[in-house]
Amino acid sequence: MKPANDHALDLAFREARSFNRFTAEPVTDETLAALYELLKWGPTSMNCQPARYVFLRTQAAKQRLKPALSPGNVDKTLAAPVVAIVAIDNHFHEHLPLQFPAYDARPMFEANPALATATADRNGSLQGAYLMIAARLLGLDCGPMSGFDAAKLNAEFFPDGRWRANFLVNLGHGDASGNHPRGPRLEFEQAVTLL
Repeated sequence: MKPANDHALDLAFREARSFNRFTAEPVTDETLAALYELLKWGPTSMNCQPARYVFLRTQAAKQRLKPALSPGNVDKTLAAPVVAIVAIDNHFHEHLPLQFPAYDARPMFEANPALATATADRNGSLQGAYLMIAARLLGLDCGPMSGFDAAKLNAEFFPDGRWRANFLVNLGHGDASGNHPRGPRLEFEQAVTLL
């Protein structure tokens, strides 16, 4: 496999920013479908795919989210074209016989709820990151957030308890006027140990 070109690397990482404001340009349902069709290929352990996505596209849907948002996240979230709730399916293992046919892994997770939770949280977070990278590669900008009351959000959107919120991502076409100066990253020597 050949490395990606500089344009793709810039889109996904080097020039990408977390956006606080978005233009009025809409995000179409076709774009959201293309987003899922791309992100779903990101790897997860045993192909478990525990993440679930709720795309809030209307003001009515975003108003349902508003009571759960931290005050500093309300205005930017209500103004974003789309808000993605990246959630976890607590019963992801029910799908494993289809997704992971190598052997029946479902009983392992059914018998060990702590393992199921840890696996779902780790891999669901990976899938949320794949969503952001895929969105950037499709020309969208992202504003990920953890500033919300998960209990309120789950009560509103997932009252049966099967799914639970992990984090939120505002999606759209970014307006750079809302960006803070880009923060520095740790240097290789600070973050990496070679053994």
